[in-house]
Amino acid sequence: MARYRMNLMVCTGTGCVSNGAFQVRDALLTALREKGLQDEIGVVTTGCNGFCANGPIMVVQPEGIFYQKLTVKDVPFLVEEHFLKGRPVKKLMYIPPQEKAPVPKMKEIGFFGKQRLIALANRGQIDPENIDEYIAREGYRALARGLTGMEPVEIIEEIKKSGLRGRGGAGFPTGLKWEICSRNPARPKYVICNADEGDPGAFMDRSIVESNPHAVLEGMLIGARAIGASHGFIYLRNEYPLALKRISRAIEQATEYGLLGEDIFGSGFDFHVSVHRGAGAFVCGEETSLIRSIEGKPPHPRIKPPFPAASGYMGKPTNINNVETWANVPHIINRGWEWFSSIGTESSKGTKVFSLVGKVNNTGLVEVPMGITIREIIYDIGGGIKSGKKLKAVQLGGPSGGCIPADMADTVIDYDSVTKTGAIMGSGGMVVMDEDTCMVEVARYFLNFTQNESCGKCTFCRIGTKRMLEILERITRGEGKEEDIPELERLAVNVKNGSLCGLGQTAPNPVLTTLKYFREEYETHIREKRCPAKQCRELITYRIIEDKCTGCGLCRRKCPVNAISGEKKKVHEINQDMCIKCGICYQSCRFEAIKIADR
Repeated sequence: MARYRMNLMVCTGTGCVSNGAFQVRDALLTALREKGLQDEIGVVTTGCNGFCANGPIMVVQPEGIFYQKLTVKDVPFLVEEHFLKGRPVKKLMYIPPQEKAPVPKMKEIGFFGKQRLIALANRGQIDPENIDEYIAREGYRALARGLTGMEPVEIIEEIKKSGLRGRGGAGFPTGLKWEICSRNPARPKYVICNADEGDPGAFMDRSIVESNPHAVLEGMLIGARAIGASHGFIYLRNEYPLALKRISRAIEQATEYGLLGEDIFGSGFDFHVSVHRGAGAFVCGEETSLIRSIEGKPPHPRIKPPFPAASGYMGKPTNINNVETWANVPHIINRGWEWFSSIGTESSKGTKVFSLVGKVNNTGLVEVPMGITIREIIYDIGGGIKSGKKLKAVQLGGPSGGCIPADMADTVIDYDSVTKTGAIMGSGGMVVMDEDTCMVEVARYFLNFTQNESCGKCTFCRIGTKRMLEILERITRGEGKEEDIPELERLAVNVKNGSLCGLGQTAPNPVLTTLKYFREEYETHIREKRCPAKQCRELITYRIIEDKCTGCGLCRRKCPVNAISGEKKKVHEINQDMCIKCGICYQSCRFEAIKIADR
């Protein structure tokens, strides 16, 4: 293996890849060859670095120099200046919002400061398609210990004492779940990795699989040993082609190394894994729906009990955990339950991975210790709200979660504290909203998603969510009635209580939390036929301010329906009958000459 004086760690998570990371990597290899540096400087394609909005990202090791938003055109100059002449290129470094000076090193960037990596331990450090690099960083050591130095009951006890709770949403104690399944005498048994991540704005599981696929496999192997399973499934969304490629490659490599298959480590333990590609149905995140999908049946949830630990895949005992949960397991076995339990709060141990998105300066993938506050995540890691605007709310838990208002930003991140707000931890989606967000529209958006994704099996979910959505749509059009608010609350309670699975039981959460914390917005929409945030299209108009319009014509050229007219250097006009209220003119005007007004 070559020994380089320097390694260029190029992020090739989906976010960076979509912005040309592979092309940047190829350009680096070409430029290094042209300068005769190919034997001195290595190029490593890593998984997700986490700072997704700034990709493509490259970290120069061992210096720790952090480059962001690289393009193929940047590469020749960068190689010439930094790697040949030893002069780091400041203009390609990260500059924090409201600052002027670049931050040269990754460890000095606030985004990374308060994070603590467990599930994302190898983030940006290894090539996810090279098993040797995983092994070099303690990979499969926990498996060796679990197979040759621990009995199944000892593994389960270690996980129980650690306090690890399922990271898929419900937060059920992982060790207890394993113990229930292990005590079932029926054979064969199965383990499943739920990688069916369907929340809008969520990419935690995808990024872990892309960045550290062997950690997921190792966790599954240890869990399978603990409960006595011989086969496992990874249920992965078909919309994740890069994750599919890397987990498939990891399975091939682990099998080649004797870490999957028959008589692993000479222990007599056999385990095989297969990947099942999901078709993108949100309801398949529910465990019984997921199992039916693997069985080739329509993904309709069934009544529980029996739970999968008693009757799961093909009626046999089955244990399901999500990607993040499995990725935590090797670290607990390696370092002991005391270590893991020392992180977090009394009821929520360890860390949590979040996809931090929305109206925040630094969006991306973050892993934080339980016990950190929402405010710390948004301002210390996320760099605050974009354009200096005010925080209004945070949506936690995706479409099944709820909206937490700004005055509750000091809420601690743990299962119990978040649940008390009316939201849920969920799998880790965190959507930040600023003062320009309409909370009625937010509730409508998320309910529209869950209503579309309902499998339709039970009446409360199928019809109840439809009726709630109709009311919300009417309110956002300015056609709401006084009785709509109590009717929404009544329907929400009935849908929660009468639905068969978690989709219907949690679908009303965005409505209930926005009614609880932002009721006055609903009342304004209904009573005044006005959207305070000026976001509901039926309740606003776009108008040109005469004394600010320079007649540059940019808005006219950008308008997709030709609703704007006017001569050059003269005040323009918007035809209200033609305007579709897309907002493109407002976004493109350089002189703040377009305002959003009540209709």
